[in-house]
Amino acid sequence: MSRQNVPSIFGRSTPFLRSFQDELAHMLDLTRQGAATKGDERGFFTDFATMPALDVAETETALEVSAEVPGVSEDDLDVTVQGDVLIIKGEKSSDSEDKQKDFHVVERRYGSFRRQVPLGFVPEQGAVSASFDNGVLKLVIDKPANVQGDVQKVEIGKS
Repeated sequence: MSRQNVPSIFGRSTPFLRSFQDELAHMLDLTRQGAATKGDERGFFTDFATMPALDVAETETALEVSAEVPGVSEDDLDVTVQGDVLIIKGEKSSDSEDKQKDFHVVERRYGSFRRQVPLGFVPEQGAVSASFDNGVLKLVIDKPANVQGDVQKVEIGKS
């Protein structure tokens, strides 16, 4: 199934859902093609163990994003905001060497990742704070005052 033919989950998609659907469809396409551990046409390393898991929580005044990036140093992370999109990029590498009497094994793994999170708003300058501890990147993105409280509760009636 190509990404263009992926139906919307809720009829009308939000930017977050469209991006999420595109990413899922892309990963499924790669898995079907047997390319889940090679770089793809967009230059991403798509080994699922390399892609960081993201948790996104929304409060009334901010978005809170946590990314699990074990084995990645703070210096190998790049976090930017481009318009209304949060971009988290990084490189992960690991080396191991095992020397014994009868054999010598050296293994190296390298990969890069890039995750994009649509925010639904453009944060003001200086409204993003980040911390990094024990392989977890935590970001707090303050919402501009004009989008705080813009949530409308929709009552669901019985059919």
